[in-house]
Amino acid sequence: MSNVRIEDGEGIMLERRAVPASLGKTAPGKKEGAGSIFLRRFLAIHDLLLDWYGIILLLVLWQLCPTLGWIDGRFFPPPSTILAEGVKLVLKGELPAHVLVSLQRTLLGLAAATAVGIPLGFVLGGWFPRAARFLDPLLNLLGQINAFSLFPLFVLFFGIGEIAKFCIIFWSCLWPILFTTISGVQGVDPTYVKLARSMGSNGATIFARVLFPGALPSIFTGLRLGATFAFLMLIAAEMIGASTGLGWLVHNSSVNYLIPRLFLAAVTIALLGMTLNHTLVLLERKLVRWRVRNETA
Repeated sequence: MSNVRIEDGEGIMLERRAVPASLGKTAPGKKEGAGSIFLRRFLAIHDLLLDWYGIILLLVLWQLCPTLGWIDGRFFPPPSTILAEGVKLVLKGELPAHVLVSLQRTLLGLAAATAVGIPLGFVLGGWFPRAARFLDPLLNLLGQINAFSLFPLFVLFFGIGEIAKFCIIFWSCLWPILFTTISGVQGVDPTYVKLARSMGSNGATIFARVLFPGALPSIFTGLRLGATFAFLMLIAAEMIGASTGLGWLVHNSSVNYLIPRLFLAAVTIALLGMTLNHTLVLLERKLVRWRVRNETA
């Protein structure tokens, strides 16, 4: 077995395990046998499904255990029952409506936290490092406060409507984005900054060509953490003060003992979180191509 480097359509170097030479080639003048073709295709499919075997095994066991009576299907319904419930809610238009409401709340809070956390992180980490050091204990203290514990205060000041939910999501997302931005800016090699200044670059050029690209990987880490916290806090907020959304769907299903619908909402939340996280990873690969090349070199 040997590792080979391939280049995708966007110039990003990727690395994967190659098929052994003895399996991938045939002797001159001989036709490739049916067994060799089958083995080569099998290895290619295996390579594609390698990351999905764990999920496939979980789904198979999840389907078999209630079906065979190993666990009570009333409390742990199989995926087929959950899927049927999902189709029913999709045809009624209820599930898409809940998903859109939750996504809107999540993305709005995440976007606001990004708009505040990244500029503030550059100001503290790049231009005023002494202020960042002075404020570090206070910022860390505030970052440790769970947003849901502040929900009564948000309700007291903003009521039980959308603003309170926005504040919870904003608070949850702000701190990981702020801290990773500060860390990313401070982690940029000072030699690059000195070199840029020696070449006559002004502050805007240094920011655009040195500080921002250097801190970008750390910023994306904060964005992914913020997206995860946003979904966690959103569901908790929707369980208390909402009439729509996936969190409300979980709470309503629990109160009315609609177990398949409860599992459907939980699985939908997990899929949305995975999709948002994967989208951020793909965006990072597009914007931080130099890091991808270094990791695959």
